[in-house]
Amino acid sequence: MADWIRSLVEQGGYPAIVLLMFLENVFPPIPSEIIMPLAGSTASTGEKNIFLVIAAGCLGSLLGALMWYFVGRKMGDERLQKWAARHGRWITLSPNDIQKAEDWFQKHGTWAVLFARLVPTIRTLIAIPAGIFKMPLAKFVPFTLIGTIFWEGALAYAGYSLGDRYQKIEHYLNPATTTILIALLIYYVYRVATFNRKRA
Repeated sequence: MADWIRSLVEQGGYPAIVLLMFLENVFPPIPSEIIMPLAGSTASTGEKNIFLVIAAGCLGSLLGALMWYFVGRKMGDERLQKWAARHGRWITLSPNDIQKAEDWFQKHGTWAVLFARLVPTIRTLIAIPAGIFKMPLAKFVPFTLIGTIFWEGALAYAGYSLGDRYQKIEHYLNPATTTILIALLIYYVYRVATFNRKRA
């Protein structure tokens, strides 16, 4: 799996990084913890610029966050929770998930958008209450970008710093990333199969 991601990044360049990170934010098929270090390691060989790698990853994440922001803003809390109760199983989004993100947002205010970018799962969902409560885009975009740059910059730089050593451990990463992907798939099937509309 690591070889596949590296091949995609090498052949597709920066647009491939944007696409992978967009998908990771919309419906996480592959965690950013795998994508960004691999992308960063390609910069250590001179194939890419590390700053452009980070910029591409941040752009993909921002686009994904903006998608959820506008979904929340357009649908509102009640309609979105009803939609999640009916159809959320396919993207493993339940009304309870939305409520948790709203509680986090209300507890921490607009700063939640920044700090949530460092927290798995909440990182993606926090954009929904930001849209529901109509957080100004002039705040949402920079707060999202700052948190994203910290997280994805650190991941990319880790791969960049390891350089050739990172490529050597890809031999061990391949079965690990494949296992993670299979585990995510099993978890997805489990969530779909056990999704209870009435309980949600």
